[in-house]
Amino acid sequence: MIDPYASQRAMRAMRRSAMQRGVIAVLDIGTYKIAALVLKIDPSDGTQDHPAIGRMAGQAGFRVIGAGTTRSRGVQFGEISAMSETENAIRTALQAAQKMAQTRVDHVMVSLSGGNVRSYGLAGEVDLENGTVAENDIARVMAAAETPDFGHGRDVLHAQPINFALDHRSGLSDPRGQIGNQLACDMHLVTVDTALIQNICNCLRRCDVELAGIVTSGYASGRAALVEDEQELGAACVDLGAGTSGVSIFIKKHMIYADTVRMGGAHVTTDISKGLQVDFETAERIKTIHGGTQATSMDDREMIEISGDSGDWEKDRRCVTRAELIGIMRPRIEEILEEVRARLDAAGFGHLPSQQVVLTGGASQVPGIDGLAARIFGQQVRLGRPVRVRGLPQAASGPAFGSAVGLSLLASHPQDEWWDFELPVENYPARSLRRAVKWFRDNW
Repeated sequence: MIDPYASQRAMRAMRRSAMQRGVIAVLDIGTYKIAALVLKIDPSDGTQDHPAIGRMAGQAGFRVIGAGTTRSRGVQFGEISAMSETENAIRTALQAAQKMAQTRVDHVMVSLSGGNVRSYGLAGEVDLENGTVAENDIARVMAAAETPDFGHGRDVLHAQPINFALDHRSGLSDPRGQIGNQLACDMHLVTVDTALIQNICNCLRRCDVELAGIVTSGYASGRAALVEDEQELGAACVDLGAGTSGVSIFIKKHMIYADTVRMGGAHVTTDISKGLQVDFETAERIKTIHGGTQATSMDDREMIEISGDSGDWEKDRRCVTRAELIGIMRPRIEEILEEVRARLDAAGFGHLPSQQVVLTGGASQVPGIDGLAARIFGQQVRLGRPVRVRGLPQAASGPAFGSAVGLSLLASHPQDEWWDFELPVENYPARSLRRAVKWFRDNW
């Protein structure tokens, strides 16, 4: 039987090869910007693959030696729409990062925000042959998980063991070596459109680099923006990007749900552009400098000069109040947050012991958005900045670079995935026609 995860194993092998060489790049392909970081790996500092399951990504073992960012071209809703433009933008960002690092990079890990992300919960159970959990038993229990029929043209992006139970003792992160009779495993599986992965592969090949791994931007942002306690007790990370908003839920230091809302900061900018009859660049500048979500009496008196370049002097020298600008921005931001709340409710987020919501991403920098989100979600909301990593330039340390920083953590300390184990191929189950139920509703 053909191994359906051969491409993922190949990418994992390339990542290990890059680790041995000591240099790897990470690339965040967004709708508004493309960011590249070059990482210098120190193999003696604990970055080599380790048999522990469910390990927390640490900061030790690498430092950023190069960074490059450029305006994104040919990307809409986190998906490639014009291959040649995207290729040129990726090449520009990578070259800038390599020039700063003064080294060439052959392997790249990518985070993506499009591809119609879908999340599934799987469960498997096997009897132990020798009464003690061995490496092969971990592989067998994963192979016993009933894979849902996720349809044609979809690829598995993540398949992670997130919880083990030994003779009904649940909550085990690594059961190997323990004594018991029956082993069960809960898994989280994420799928995306095959076409998006193929487009990214082709694009990077044309840029003369090899793909060493792909992760969803919501997963990467969550690893960077959530503190350890939040990842342990349960929290949602909302990555408010330009074209999409990634949603991810973490508990027990694992991502247990992922989704994407096809709206983001660029939609707010478009509304400003249409409402004030200015070009997109002017609207983006006005949003960045004067934007907000909560109008006060002061905002009725604060005038914003619209300095356009249409050639009509009176139109280019118009003034609007900040209250008018907020009146344009707030409905769209509310719409995005309402859609995010609907996804969290559908995922059973209210069943978790902790309902902390963390906002990150470039669009989370609008003043007052955390207060608005707290009212819409009915939960505790805070703004998240990515954790500090060694060598990261100050300009790349804001919320807009959460995915790139999280990708760096995952590159140096990846969590275990399905393809990291030698699964007994003959035990692959027939695909079930029913979608797996969200496992954590019953477990937490």
